[in-house]
Amino acid sequence: MRKIGGCDLSLVLLAISFSVLFAPVLSDLVISKVDRRVDLTSQHVRLFTTLKVENNGTDSVSEVLLPFPDHQSKNLAFLTATTTEEKGKSKSSSQALPIKVVNPEGMPISLAWYSASLPKELGKGGQLTLEIRAVFTHALRPFPEKITQADAQLVVFQDSAYYLSPYVVKAQSFTVKLPEPRVESYTKLENAKLSGSEIKYGPYENIPPFSYTPIVVHFASNGPFAVAKDLVREIEISHWGNVQITEHYNLIHAGAESIGEFSRLDYQARPYLRGASAFRHLIAKLPPRAHSVYYRDEIGNISTSNLWGDSTKTLLEIEPRYPLFGGWKTSFTIGYGLPLHDFLFQSEGQRFLNISFGSPMNELVIDNLIVKVILPEGSKDITVSVPFPIKEWQEMKFSHLDMVGRPVVVLEKTNVVPEHNQYFQVKYRFNNLSLFREPLMLISGFFFLFVACIIYTHADFTISKSSASYVAKLQWDEVQTAIQQFQGVMSRCLAIHDKLEASLRDLSRTGDAQACKAARKAADSSLKELSKELKSLLGFLQSSPQAAQILPKVDELVVKEKELQEKLMLKHSIVVDAFEKRSGGRDTESRVASIQQKITALRLEVDDLLEVIDEI
Repeated sequence: MRKIGGCDLSLVLLAISFSVLFAPVLSDLVISKVDRRVDLTSQHVRLFTTLKVENNGTDSVSEVLLPFPDHQSKNLAFLTATTTEEKGKSKSSSQALPIKVVNPEGMPISLAWYSASLPKELGKGGQLTLEIRAVFTHALRPFPEKITQADAQLVVFQDSAYYLSPYVVKAQSFTVKLPEPRVESYTKLENAKLSGSEIKYGPYENIPPFSYTPIVVHFASNGPFAVAKDLVREIEISHWGNVQITEHYNLIHAGAESIGEFSRLDYQARPYLRGASAFRHLIAKLPPRAHSVYYRDEIGNISTSNLWGDSTKTLLEIEPRYPLFGGWKTSFTIGYGLPLHDFLFQSEGQRFLNISFGSPMNELVIDNLIVKVILPEGSKDITVSVPFPIKEWQEMKFSHLDMVGRPVVVLEKTNVVPEHNQYFQVKYRFNNLSLFREPLMLISGFFFLFVACIIYTHADFTISKSSASYVAKLQWDEVQTAIQQFQGVMSRCLAIHDKLEASLRDLSRTGDAQACKAARKAADSSLKELSKELKSLLGFLQSSPQAAQILPKVDELVVKEKELQEKLMLKHSIVVDAFEKRSGGRDTESRVASIQQKITALRLEVDDLLEVIDEI
């Protein structure tokens, strides 16, 4: 037997057969007739089962057991049961039955068991009709799992020709409805017939309990296999007249994976031949009077959408930026507003929101759905009523002008199908005075802003020339000016030092002693003039209290520069005298070298002090 969907079907069936072989038989109930119909026209596999149940035992029965094999139960998304009790030729109105998961003692553990509780016990000889509706997701497996752009998508469905039940079945039939007449293969049994796009098995009579005869149908299905891996719906309530809906989709084509190159030219020329397995658009059925509708992704607004509506509905046709083939993904967001009075009501001092739970797109399978109901700030006593099991918790959200945050009711459910798109209710209490909180905050904010502007335009913020702060600022400005002048004098002194050094180098190169003496004479004259300027600046800085912080560094710099000047003059005199007397020797060179070391060290200290003063 071939492997389908990554698992060996024969092993699954062997496990089921071995388990049910030794299962006990429930003899009180007998199913006189079973009519099963499975709809495979979309990726949602819908199984409709009609059971006519009789109680042939002596004791009353309060429940009917509904088993499913494990490979089906893990994909079971939705299960309901309704009953019509037969009284002669008439039937009572249908009634939904509560269903729960059970573990009957002694029953096969390879089966998942559900119990439909009857509205009242079924006595001896009683009869009733059960209508069972089950919806499965991911039950159609692509086979082959990888196809090219030009290939049609083929899928495999597996089930049993017999109704799996712990009760005796007197008569039964099973009908498989396909999306199109193209059938690659199907399991051929007695009384099996293919007619157009339907395969019918049966009727079969007097079938023992736990009978299981596997069937496999391999057929073409090119419908959209759109799966939302994650969907986050945000429902934000504003008591000023609007309900804002925002839906974030993370979508994937869950059909056969596309391989090979994609040719957009072939796709546009023959989309139904060179892209039969791709889906091009989705339809979102929005509530009537939906407004401010948008459709966008991370790039921006997507213009490939159409919107039309009437008094009963609003339809939004969205088309992704590119056709989606198997394994391809996309993400987008749709949003719209709804009139508040259509969905929010008041009763007994409470407000309650009544709105649908699931996605407005009926083609989708949703692996994980999170619904966030954002209530107005100040809401309390929050309760939630949902017609099926969910995970629920609360959190807070802060928005503009919020002080304590808005309560958010978070509902989470996995494996969601269109049948879950039912109405749920969120009840809460809200004080009407809280409506005026944000308007009053805005009014107060603008009021104080205008008052501040009036005060600013009429008040005099200038600093008085007689104030201490103004006087201190002027004194500091004078100190800064004096420091800048002092730095200029120091720079000129160092420039004269450099000229003296240059005259000595020229002496050794040209031998012109008279030019060297002239340079010395000019330097002495310039330094005397600079010393006078420096004296007046030092006197000002010593008398100013604002210069107290920088004055020690200034005095230290003056001392170092004076010492540098003396060493430089001494070096100049020794070199010139030795040149004129032609008495250069090791003793002279030693003295000059010693003085030069001190000059270099002093020059570094002077430069460092200038940098410190500049930073201060």
